[in-house]
Amino acid sequence: MGITDNLFRKTFRDEYDKQGVAIGRFNLAIFGKTGVGKSTLINAIFGEDVAATGIGEPVTKGSRLYIDRIGGHLGILDTQGLEVGKNTKELIGELDKVVKETRGKPIEEQLHVAWYCVRGLDRRFEDSEADFINRLHKLGLPVIVVMTQVPMRDGEHHPDAIALARDITSRGLPIVDGKVFHTVALADRFIGLEPHGLHDLLDATFRVAPTGAQTALAAAQAIDAASKIRHARIAIRAAVGSAVAAAAVPIPFADATLLVPIQLGMMARIAQIFRMPFDRTALMTTIATTAATQGGRAAVTGLLKMIPGAGSIAGGVIGASVASTFTFAMGEAWLTVCQRAAAGQLDNVAGVLDNEQVRRAFLDAFGTWVKLDPKARKELTKGL
Repeated sequence: MGITDNLFRKTFRDEYDKQGVAIGRFNLAIFGKTGVGKSTLINAIFGEDVAATGIGEPVTKGSRLYIDRIGGHLGILDTQGLEVGKNTKELIGELDKVVKETRGKPIEEQLHVAWYCVRGLDRRFEDSEADFINRLHKLGLPVIVVMTQVPMRDGEHHPDAIALARDITSRGLPIVDGKVFHTVALADRFIGLEPHGLHDLLDATFRVAPTGAQTALAAAQAIDAASKIRHARIAIRAAVGSAVAAAAVPIPFADATLLVPIQLGMMARIAQIFRMPFDRTALMTTIATTAATQGGRAAVTGLLKMIPGAGSIAGGVIGASVASTFTFAMGEAWLTVCQRAAAGQLDNVAGVLDNEQVRRAFLDAFGTWVKLDPKARKELTKGL
């Protein structure tokens, strides 16, 4: 690898890490009796193995509560053996302390949403559980009641689960949507259980999560591609706006690489949203845009000439229209590459990223937004 590639890799590494920090972390507090299926539910929605108990530092000094950091953008509250019913008073005391002491901290250090889990066929909902939910609400946490392991046949939930849900909602508890979310997190073919209700639960979580934590939630979750795409397009729009601002005073072709940091930031953020590992992302970025990796005037000029209206200013300047068109096309093409890579569609038979498939996927998507004639496409292919 040459010095230019090394320099690009370092630059992109810095941007990748910067965007990871900027996205932050979504912190979920999840409660329920032992064996209710909390870990299975988390694994199903976030696609991660739940962190081992006791990882990391206490949330606050002397606290028995921890935030277990799972991946880059998810935190799960670890209650260190404190259980609802058995240790309710102590647990609420600890939670009150955590909420108060983190309220003035950055949003990634705060608790955002609570899930309270009840097993669907338990048939009993204790008064102590209702009291705990009321106390969580008083602490300012949105509470979603999740019913786990609920059998469903022909679109109908098990009658016992329906009866239990009616009991819970009849208490007038301050719970999200005033309803219980029925779920099955893990298929059980032996008894005919199929996963269901997870998207409804995730949608409700998005609706009540703070705005500043929603991109982290989109990045952390593993079941809703549409939410990742929405947040990726927010990043594209922001980058387009920055490119327009950068070219408000037309940029000389010689300075066209001023757009590269904007595009690298956009690409790094989208990669973080799709949970792409750095090494894989860096390789994809290198393949997708020599203009960004090499930062050379010739590469940038060659690409910009292919945008309608740019050819007439060769050797002159780049205006806002060209800058925005190019950045938007780069963003949409990169989004396509990340979607397909995350789904394993750009790997070869050995499961290794296929450079040629990445190149083709990028070009096909780029050409959708910036119409390339055959000669221009051939030139761009050689550049990549």
